[in-house]
Amino acid sequence: MNEYALYKGEQMVAVGTVNEIAADRGVKPSTIRFYQSKAYQGRSKSEVNNRLQLVKLED
Repeated sequence: MNEYALYKGEQMVAVGTVNEIAADRGVKPSTIRFYQSKAYQGRSKSEVNNRLQLVKLED
């Protein structure tokens, strides 16, 4: 399974699979995947330091 890190600004807030991070944050897995999308990144450009970002970790 793929592992991801969820960041808020420059601070890491969670690590694990999409399902694990979603359960930890109390949201749907689709919400966590959305944080990685270009659509979300474009919407939140003005809030770079407060933006959530999902990053896939390398093996």
